[in-house]
Amino acid sequence: MIQKPSLIDIGANLTNRRFHADLDAVLDRAKTAGVTHIIVTGTSERASQDALTLARQHGAYLSCTAGVHPHEAKNWNAKVAKTIASLAVQKEVVAVGECGLDYNRMFSPEAEQLACFEAQLQLAVEIQKPVFLHERDAHDAFFALLKQYRPHLKGAVVHCFTGNTAQIREYLDLDCHIGITGWVCDERRGDDLRKAVRLLPKERLMIETDAPFLLPRNLAMRPDAGRNEPMYLATVLEAVAAILRVSPVSLTQQVQLNTQQFFGLTMK
Repeated sequence: MIQKPSLIDIGANLTNRRFHADLDAVLDRAKTAGVTHIIVTGTSERASQDALTLARQHGAYLSCTAGVHPHEAKNWNAKVAKTIASLAVQKEVVAVGECGLDYNRMFSPEAEQLACFEAQLQLAVEIQKPVFLHERDAHDAFFALLKQYRPHLKGAVVHCFTGNTAQIREYLDLDCHIGITGWVCDERRGDDLRKAVRLLPKERLMIETDAPFLLPRNLAMRPDAGRNEPMYLATVLEAVAAILRVSPVSLTQQVQLNTQQFFGLTMK
């Protein structure tokens, strides 16, 4: 295990109801495990408001994003757009999103997802904050729209990347950062991702748990409820370090630098 890591979780859904009963304990465990900062993901109007509230309650330890996930795109309207825009300019909000396209289960129609995604790309360009991106089973449409806006965006991170080598090459050609989760630890379905990670320059890498989802399958002791937490972030870092054949300590330092620079974080 990494000794005294200094890790930043760029995506944790701490407003999820599965954390309502014991969030303080979850944060304490994360700190003990060497997680020095967490970015709380905004996925809807309400979740983005709640994420900002959490970030303000916990001071320097938490930041957040503000955005509407493609599953929630059917709820996008002028009121929601105004709320997200007002949240996104707050100092605790370090990126616009989670936004993008998800054609896996189609919780929102394609046209509404595209409109919602484009509106948030436009917002990110306007306020010059990075975008926190989501894509699943929609690469071609997602990439085409992102490519139009990328020259004007301050930064772009493809959150929870689970794609293949061809896709990661395309994102890297657009000067995107890549967020890696516990999917990389999944022996059943992580092969394509592990091959793609070998092509990932260390200066483009960030790590995340996507808690409470995507619990790493290689944990020595898995929690009974199967809930992922930021405390398990080091497991993701170690898996990536093994793939890249580098020291976990040196990779930790590089990833922390990447993350601080990308999101404009000042660590205390």
